Amino acid sequence: MNTQYKTIREVAGPLVVVKDVKDVCYEEMVEVELGNGARRRGRVLEVSTDTAVVQMFESSSGIDVTNASVRFLGKTMQLGVSEDMLGRVFNGAALPKGDMPAIIPEKYVDINGAPINPFSRDFPDDFFQTGISAIDVLSTLVRGQKLPIFSGAGLPHSELAAQIARQAKVVKDNLKGNDKEKFAIVFGAMGVTFEEAEFFINEFKNTGAIDRSVLFVNLADDPVVERITLPRIALSTAEYLAFEKGMHVLVILTDLTNYCEALREISAARKEIPGRRGYPGYLYTDLASLYERAGRIKGRTGSVTQIPILTMPEDDKTHPIPDLTGYITEGQIYVSRELHRKGIYPPIDILPSLSRLMSKGIGEGKTREDHSGVANQLFAAYANGKQAKELSVILGESALSEAERAYVKFADAFENRFVRQGKHEDRSIQESLNLAWELFALLPKDELKRLKPEMIEKYLPKNA
Repeated sequence: MNTQYKTIREVAGPLVVVKDVKDVCYEEMVEVELGNGARRRGRVLEVSTDTAVVQMFESSSGIDVTNASVRFLGKTMQLGVSEDMLGRVFNGAALPKGDMPAIIPEKYVDINGAPINPFSRDFPDDFFQTGISAIDVLSTLVRGQKLPIFSGAGLPHSELAAQIARQAKVVKDNLKGNDKEKFAIVFGAMGVTFEEAEFFINEFKNTGAIDRSVLFVNLADDPVVERITLPRIALSTAEYLAFEKGMHVLVILTDLTNYCEALREISAARKEIPGRRGYPGYLYTDLASLYERAGRIKGRTGSVTQIPILTMPEDDKTHPIPDLTGYITEGQIYVSRELHRKGIYPPIDILPSLSRLMSKGIGEGKTREDHSGVANQLFAAYANGKQAKELSVILGESALSEAERAYVKFADAFENRFVRQGKHEDRSIQESLNLAWELFALLPKDELKRLKPEMIEKYLPKNA
């Protein structure tokens, strides 16, 4: 422990290879001392019999293999956490940005965390309101769930992420709109541009959301390794706030594609055999180690809910990143380029979107008694409307039946009134459900087959 080695054999990108080492552990922290007295941090990425591969947290340029020395510190990367982190902005190494002083930690935690014991894991079953109708009604987020957003280059996922962060809330009694539970946001941005970083920071500050938030920001020109450690730092902060401070924490991570690209870069530097499209073969395992840190623990008040955001290269949902993410997480929300071209915000395509835990978080006492039927009817009517539109393109509008014309009218109104929403418009679940019933008035009553007659009698506008 703390032995100093001057046996650097190779520097390859962000990696430093050290020979003739003893008693070195995986993930152990490392300090590299340059010949001029400067020090840089790293961690052990790989260990063999007498060789350690060190991943640098800073640039490896300037490391002279003949003069530099390496000291293994005998501990993993620790993060100092405190409730004082709320309202603060940090970089990818958890250092305060700007002139803000460092926090005084209440304790130190290992950033790699530990998976929740399956026996201790509590099932997610409480509604989490985002204020966005297309999510709250049709792909409902449940407290403790991991629900990714699949987007594409040039689509407004940054605006959507900022809006969810501003508006998200846990409501103890949804019918009365009583917001009494402790709530926090942990926001992690990886590989973003300076403009994107400023957008996020200003959005949080200008709307007051910063007071309940912790922001971690890694810029595109920051060290690649920060991109790999940032989500683990963010999740360690979230776990501390949730399971030790009793808060309900929403973790938003953007963009996971940049994270995976960083993994691929490190993998190539290690000369590993590539998997699909050049990504490492352990990409699934690595992503699972992040996503599975969401959840609830029996006997604990808090919860960790995740919304990872990723951009699909070339809008390809079969690409390894969205493909593997879909296997691990409990659903997905698709951002549609077609709706974006129509000028609809947020351009959420409800047909391929899905929340697998939705049924556990809706219904009487959680949202409203009609929620399940409304969601099913909206989905079916919109699908029929899209199909009728395609028929009208081929056969002409005159070939459509009366019911099909009503569905076309419904689909247009659904996109323009229900999906379309202002960037600062925060709709409660009751407002979203009431809006859905207004749209049902556009359809003949005998077409509302997925709604119970007593629900139609109670909620359908009387002039319908």
